[in-house]
Amino acid sequence: MAFGIKKEDLNEWKGKIDRGEIAFLTHYWLDDRFPGCKTVTKVGCNDLQKLASWGRKYGLKKEWIHHRKDGYSHFDLLGKRQREILQREGLLEYIW
Repeated sequence: MAFGIKKEDLNEWKGKIDRGEIAFLTHYWLDDRFPGCKTVTKVGCNDLQKLASWGRKYGLKKEWIHHRKDGYSHFDLLGKRQREILQREGLLEYIW
């Protein structure tokens, strides 16, 4: 279950994706499959090769991209890996 997303943050994320940028969006999220994880960061880009290349830097496989028909395909970052990647990207404001 996703919650805690502001409409303007979602629109900003989508706008960056539409411009071919690597875009980050963190929101609260609860799923029994991932105990202890309270947030997820979605890292998206409409250029799937660019997104896959970005992910390779962090050991993410292109097969892990959540392909969406609406054009907002993304990786989901959770837990320890989420924190590590956001720190390496210098995006401390996305770590809650």
